[in-house]
Amino acid sequence: MATTVIPFGPQHPVLPEPVHLTLKVEDEIVKEAIPALGYVHRGLEKLADIRDYHQMINVCERVCGICSMIHAVCYSQGIEELMGVEVPDRAKVLRVIWSELHRCHSHLLWLGLFADAFGFESLFMQFWKVRERIMDINEATTGSRVIVSVNVIGGVRADLSPDQIRWILSELEIVEKEVKAMQDTIMNDYTVKSRTVDVGVLTQAQAYELGAAGPTLRGSGVAQDMRMLGYGAYDMLDFEPVVETAGDCWARSTVRFREVLQSIDLVRQAIAKLPEGELAAKVKGNPPEGEIFTRVEQPRGECVYYIRGNGTKHLDRLRIRTPTFANIPPLLAMLPECELADVPVIVLSIDPCISCTER
Repeated sequence: MATTVIPFGPQHPVLPEPVHLTLKVEDEIVKEAIPALGYVHRGLEKLADIRDYHQMINVCERVCGICSMIHAVCYSQGIEELMGVEVPDRAKVLRVIWSELHRCHSHLLWLGLFADAFGFESLFMQFWKVRERIMDINEATTGSRVIVSVNVIGGVRADLSPDQIRWILSELEIVEKEVKAMQDTIMNDYTVKSRTVDVGVLTQAQAYELGAAGPTLRGSGVAQDMRMLGYGAYDMLDFEPVVETAGDCWARSTVRFREVLQSIDLVRQAIAKLPEGELAAKVKGNPPEGEIFTRVEQPRGECVYYIRGNGTKHLDRLRIRTPTFANIPPLLAMLPECELADVPVIVLSIDPCISCTER
């Protein structure tokens, strides 16, 4: 049987990310997928040489707009640990609130794109309509819809007033109601299940051995979530990792759907436990000589920052390992023996972010 080589991406009419794969296909069945990374390069890590460690917060936020808040939290935590800065409790809780709002809007964006990938246009528009309420909360509380820029070394620069808190809670009630109204469709609709069940299966052993992260890992039955480490104020909150066991596209979409509801619950818990106090600790001097690893749970999974200081206002090294990079090997294990028409759905099921991966 003749083998056809098909270039998939880096630009694709369905897939919104510039992923490039070379697919070897026999009679509409994918036999092998070969990735080619490096299409997007912006030199963000190199900017640590010319931007001081305060300015680098804004750079890190621009690694990825959708999870900008969580990038900033990860970087700030690393610098704070390196410098021995104790963040006030109120700032820790506020960071959790905005982080979970970002996780919520990231998953809602993805659920819409996922529906669009298999032609469910009305479901796509419904998820994005609900997401607008989360974006409105971001804008009203920080001044920006996407890159909120509320983190500073030592805490946060913005606060929530009692009126804003009441409004956020009322908006989240509406979001929760509208999301739950779509639950039966995204989980049980015949069209959705025919395109996702038993498609792109990643076993629990494969997910673990290949280093999968986030919903890609938890969709295969591994209960691993960096928030369980208790960084920031997560040790004050009550939750468990959202896990599915089927390991297919349906399981990964279900994990993200359930995590939207979990994020809403975490915001409510954080607001209920929001203490009085300062927004930021005073920071003096520069990061000392030394190195630090810090990690957080982004919407796509574990994100790791390596930071090395040298006693000056500039860092010796900033290195970022994002979850999409970790999920590329699992993706390559999912694609062989799938139908060519399922490739966009399977690729989207890992929620790829190439701007995160190629900095």
